[in-house]
Amino acid sequence: MNDLPPYYFRVRDNGAAVFRLDTANRQRRIEMEQIAVVNTNRGDYKAHGDYRLTAEDSAAIDDWLAQRRALLAARDMDDIHRTIDQMNIATQWAQSKASDDQLEAVTDRFLLAMHDLRSVLVRKKADRLKKPGD
Repeated sequence: MNDLPPYYFRVRDNGAAVFRLDTANRQRRIEMEQIAVVNTNRGDYKAHGDYRLTAEDSAAIDDWLAQRRALLAARDMDDIHRTIDQMNIATQWAQSKASDDQLEAVTDRFLLAMHDLRSVLVRKKADRLKKPGD
C-alpha cells in the first residue's frame, strides 16, 4: 500500500476534487481526505472547507493542473482531426452511397454547419494574416 501516490484527483466536469491519501492508520485502510477543488477552465484551485493547503499540496496540484490541461488540449486537437476525417467520410457517403431521402434529411444542416465553420475559419485566417505587419 505504500506505493500509492500521496494525492488522488477525482476528475469531474471542468476540473477535479483533490484528495490526500493516508494509509498510515491502524486498520491499514486507504483514507481519503478532500483538500481542494480544481477548475481546469480557469486554471485555479481552492482549498476545501477549513483545510489549509501546504506548499507540497500546491506543487502537486499545479503539476496535475499543467498535465491535465496539456492532455485536454491534445484531446481537443485529436477530436478536430477526427472531425476532418468524418467530414471526408461524409463526403464519400454523399457522393457514393446516400439516397435522395437521406440527402434531403441532412443537406440543409450540413450546409449551415459548413457555412458557419467556413465563416469562422476565413475570419480567423484574415486576423492571423493581419497580425505580423499590423
